[in-house]
Amino acid sequence: EFLLWLGVIDTPIRIMFTPSAVIIGLVYILLPFMVMPLYSSIEKLDKPLLEAARDLGASKLQTFIRIIIPLTMPGIIAGCLLVMLPAMGLFYVSDLMGGAKNLLIGNVIKVQFLNIRDWPFGAATSITLTIVMGLMLLVYWRASRLLNKKVELE
Repeated sequence: EFLLWLGVIDTPIRIMFTPSAVIIGLVYILLPFMVMPLYSSIEKLDKPLLEAARDLGASKLQTFIRIIIPLTMPGIIAGCLLVMLPAMGLFYVSDLMGGAKNLLIGNVIKVQFLNIRDWPFGAATSITLTIVMGLMLLVYWRASRLLNKKVELE
């Protein structure tokens, strides 16, 4: 109504029960899980390193690509993991905002168990999802151990 009142649009925009609504809902719910690890990594960044890059003639883009991104990579990876794992199982956002028309893996599992009553397929999908999540955690754990070893050697 506010955009109509301002004259920006002529007719109301229909977002509810669309894929866009599902994406907006997922971003709204999962954004804090990405922001917090990123904020923590950026806060731990050494300011003298950024000043040294500037003194040595690096542009802002070069500083960002060569210093900030590599030093905040653990936070980026942790944030991606913290967003990806819950996103795989969320089914209620798609049901509420997408009108149950948009299928996420969580929706497929829920439909298999509750609507179709195909418990073997639902269980197989659940186990597969659990294994994928476990593998993602294992990769993250191994990568963080490798990075910590690398830091200890230096």
